[in-house]
Amino acid sequence: MPVETLNCPMCGAPAATDATLCQHCGARLATVACPACFGMMFVGEKFCSHCGAQADRTESTADAPPEMCPRCQVNLDAVVIGKNQLRECPHCEGIWADADSLQKICNDTEQQESVLGMASHLPAPESVDIEKDIHYLPCPVCQELMNRVNFAHCSHIIVDVCAKHGTWFDRDELRRIVEFIRAGGLVTAREREIADLERERRNRPVPYVSMEDGGSSLSRGSNYGLWDVGLSAASVVLRMLLRR
Repeated sequence: MPVETLNCPMCGAPAATDATLCQHCGARLATVACPACFGMMFVGEKFCSHCGAQADRTESTADAPPEMCPRCQVNLDAVVIGKNQLRECPHCEGIWADADSLQKICNDTEQQESVLGMASHLPAPESVDIEKDIHYLPCPVCQELMNRVNFAHCSHIIVDVCAKHGTWFDRDELRRIVEFIRAGGLVTAREREIADLERERRNRPVPYVSMEDGGSSLSRGSNYGLWDVGLSAASVVLRMLLRR
């Protein structure tokens, strides 16, 4: 679609297709409304231009505690996208997801990938604006500075994480995370984690095992690198993501 062929629903002024705010009246033109990929959709669109899913976004009516955007320092809006309760900044379109919500998103997306067979080659890192002056953002809940983390250690998507409360995604980062998971990114992350643990196990000195302990310490050492094989990929990656 050519640039500036869409119109603001409030004032009718022309707007670029990638604009999220009207430059004339300040009205919001696009919001995160896709329940499948969490892509931004122009106000009035019924289907996501990224994945084709039907829009499903409602403003939460529940009394939400005040939580401040770590970038804009304005109160985050409480929204429900599909079945996921999230907080969204009305200015920068960043998304705050607590640990439970993020785990649900990861699990649901990986289930879709498994059932529909959508896994493919991991997407190449997108060209994004790199921060010249990197600074650490405060957690919307506790105001402690968050850690900057490469999601799953191999996604090339840097997110801000509070180990206690949740993860902050700048504009469009959550959609990119979902694409990463759909391409099998969590499976790759789990395999790398297990390989690293197994390599560490092989490099550890074998402990002395006396006959009295029945070999229990050796057994524990032998299983060190395989203790998380039974965990879901989402759980493993979340553990990697949220650990300090």
